[in-house]
Amino acid sequence: MTNKEAAITIVEKLREQSFEALLAGGCVRDMLLSRQAKDYDVATSAKPDEVSKLFRRTLQVGAKFGVVIVLLDDQQVEVATFRAESGYVDGRHPTEVKFTTAREDASRRDFTINAMFYDPVEEKVIDYFNGRDDLKRQMIKTVGNAQQRFKEDYLRMLRAVRFSAQLNFKIDRQTWQGVCDNSEKISKISGERICMELNGILTCPAKSYAAQMLFDSGLSRAIFNNFDDKSAIEGISVLNQMPDNIDFITGLAAFFAGFETKDAIKKCKILSLSRKQNAKLRFLLSNRGRLLNENMSLSELKTFCANDHFEELYEFEAAIQKLQNETGLLNLIALKERIKFLGDIDYSPVPLLNGKQLQELGSVEGPGLGELAKKLYIAQLEEEITTKQQAKDWVISWFKNNPTK
Repeated sequence: MTNKEAAITIVEKLREQSFEALLAGGCVRDMLLSRQAKDYDVATSAKPDEVSKLFRRTLQVGAKFGVVIVLLDDQQVEVATFRAESGYVDGRHPTEVKFTTAREDASRRDFTINAMFYDPVEEKVIDYFNGRDDLKRQMIKTVGNAQQRFKEDYLRMLRAVRFSAQLNFKIDRQTWQGVCDNSEKISKISGERICMELNGILTCPAKSYAAQMLFDSGLSRAIFNNFDDKSAIEGISVLNQMPDNIDFITGLAAFFAGFETKDAIKKCKILSLSRKQNAKLRFLLSNRGRLLNENMSLSELKTFCANDHFEELYEFEAAIQKLQNETGLLNLIALKERIKFLGDIDYSPVPLLNGKQLQELGSVEGPGLGELAKKLYIAQLEEEITTKQQAKDWVISWFKNNPTK
């Protein structure tokens, strides 16, 4: 059973019990655009307890907001009671929820293209706010007053930018004005939620267009303190040179291409990136320019190639060089040829000698042991030594030349 089939099954069962039930939101939009929907949601007149009684397996994840997850086979479908919301005191969450009609439920949604319902039984679209017309016009437009919609949930401003970029739609004039007027309020939203939206913005093919909107609206300056004009322009330009399909951290690195690494990492702290994400961002930013070194040693080249993020670094550097000079691009091409010439080799082979073996040869545990192991491994990567015996001879010779180590 697909997610769509599960959702339709739920709709049919609710209808059998005389409840109103419809497919809702993004899945309807995507269906009308002939796009693959990520998941299918159901909106219904049935209250959470009534939904739970009808289905054997449910999760009460947001019952007070009218939301129940129904489990069918291996599918999870969000089933939400038609509701109206009010009392947005934090620019994100309502303090009051009341169960209501389909039309009133549609009126609380963010954009007209997301406020449509679909009846899979009668096979018809239910559209209270001209969402189909806005789809045809390729327009992102809020349901009702833009200022009010954004004050209810400031995250909607980033969603407007994301939908515009992902769907290649324009943003309605009043909706755009609402984004610009309220952009500084995005700081009220948690970094984790901002990060989720930026993920979609910086990984779509139109990411440079989206980044320009972030800058023009004031959103980037509100999210990242002191996001200055010159650095922003450079980042947008680099994003424009990146491949269509990149991951979020690579897109974020390109967005911060105009900043020093330390400053960029500090600004991105607001996003609450994982340790792994931070490490990748630091790797990409701190190694800008290093791949252009015509005299890069074999050991350094192998170390770069062994890194999981080497290809992203190469694409990032290529995007930067496309904006600067032809010499840099030629150096990158030469580097690729040099890597190709190395053939199918292990870029990070197991060290010929481990720490215990180095101590048996006379090294003492501590910083000196680490230094020796590093130097030995560099010699191995440089292919100066290729066997354990050669490694032992190298260590003995090193001790003779460095008696105080």
